[in-house]
Amino acid sequence: MGGNPVKGGGYLLRGLQLLTEPGLRTFVIVPLIVNLLLFSTAIYLLIQQFGNWVDYWLSLMPEWLSFAEWLLWPLFALLVLLGVYFSFTLIANFIAAPFNGLLAERVEHRLRGTIPPDEGWRELLASTGRALQRELAKLVYYLPRLLLIFILTLVPVVGFAAPLFWFFFGAWMMAIQYCDYPMDNNRVSFTHMRQLLKSRRLSSLGFGALVSLGMLVPVINLLIMPAAVIGATLFWVEEFPEQARGVPSRR
Repeated sequence: MGGNPVKGGGYLLRGLQLLTEPGLRTFVIVPLIVNLLLFSTAIYLLIQQFGNWVDYWLSLMPEWLSFAEWLLWPLFALLVLLGVYFSFTLIANFIAAPFNGLLAERVEHRLRGTIPPDEGWRELLASTGRALQRELAKLVYYLPRLLLIFILTLVPVVGFAAPLFWFFFGAWMMAIQYCDYPMDNNRVSFTHMRQLLKSRRLSSLGFGALVSLGMLVPVINLLIMPAAVIGATLFWVEEFPEQARGVPSRR
């Protein structure tokens, strides 16, 4: 497996440092607002419904497993937390996709020292359809794998390793989610994008793991989406210099 997980995580940290750079602030605001609204909603739902959801899952257990309820409660609690986390993360990325693609384009032009096209909202509207199609492609990729991991979680013995499955898949999912923005701008197909990330798997997992962990930290999680877009663009330009020679265009 190629790459370096420490270097991969470093791209996110560098993305955080660039959030306030002139010329990028405008494109950071919308992802921040989306994150604020959705994660506030997620926290509210968890506070209001967490116990009910866990009790519902426990009620589905067969009678003969009732003796193990004390052992299964933490597992189902984890499933509820992960379910809410992944659901709201996917929704946030779907809503913010056009803005994230525009931010990735601006960052890449800045890194190359080129002048981005000054098309503003016209460019955003023109690219929205393609951005949403790309998000649907990610969902088609994610959902069967999420279902498989969920099923493995319910398998006796194997289920005890579920937190590791969820963590590594979450890291891989975050790497795909955010690295796709600069690669899509450069017309890299979804399949080829995954192949490129696999060639730098350790760097990809390091980047995605830090994004996943950052999403769990209050306040910091509001900054993670735009920072991850910027970090992923740095990842694209520096990890794949042979691929990333052109000037990005979302049209």
